[in-house]
Amino acid sequence: MPRTMLNGVSFNYESDGDGFPLVLLHGFTGSASTWRPLVAACPGFRTIAVDLIGHGATESPRHEARYTMEHCTADLVGLLDALRVDRAAVLGYSMGGRVALQLALTAPERVAALILVSAATGVEDADERRARVASDRALADDIERDGVEVFVDRWEQLPMWATQARLPAPAHAALREQRLRSSTVGLANSLRGMGAGAQGPVLDRVRQLRMPVLLVAGQEDAKYQAIARAIHERIPGSRAAVIEGAGHAVHLEQPAAFVLSVKEFLSSCLSPSHPRA
Repeated sequence: MPRTMLNGVSFNYESDGDGFPLVLLHGFTGSASTWRPLVAACPGFRTIAVDLIGHGATESPRHEARYTMEHCTADLVGLLDALRVDRAAVLGYSMGGRVALQLALTAPERVAALILVSAATGVEDADERRARVASDRALADDIERDGVEVFVDRWEQLPMWATQARLPAPAHAALREQRLRSSTVGLANSLRGMGAGAQGPVLDRVRQLRMPVLLVAGQEDAKYQAIARAIHERIPGSRAAVIEGAGHAVHLEQPAAFVLSVKEFLSSCLSPSHPRA
């Protein structure tokens, strides 16, 4: 798998196919391998799946200051530069969705289309944001004290993952194995630097976005459906898709419906005749 140095950190990514570039950003505890089924189902695109800092085979620096959202988006711009990609469609899930949104806000000229899957916009209330920062930092400390396996055991019991119990046994086992390969330092510092509380709220700023936007949420994920609606209401011309029979991890729980939504959106907004492509 190819690697590149970005701002002093060695990054891993997977690139496949030819055509319009499509950058794929995984969620917390994920990796580029998450997207292999989507890559296989999307011929005609040059897919670029990135292991975000602290995840997968990308380096996990010990200094938490390297994990800010600002650093993360600068790394992605650097990767596009290194790959000689002027503009790309960008798809992000959960934490990767927050990164994708931040990239679209800070470097909109590099984002031709934006797909946000189960993605938040930061915590608006200041007291709630402080509480979330404290909670994320406490969890980070727990990960470093107890190790990845203990963390994964607890993580998989969270209510938001209950719908993953319906995954086929091999898929569920593969997901657990991928989580267990995570870096202790990488996960902990990702929480400290890129947790939902650490990211400043950007809901009102989404009005600035001018590229085509698709918002995806699972039918059984009420919290992120509400967030998707709030974003959708603020971006004229944006699209929203609610995937039946899915919770938070839409792309894993209902892959066929997810792929169909993504392909339909990209084929329409990236066609030569589309005024915003």
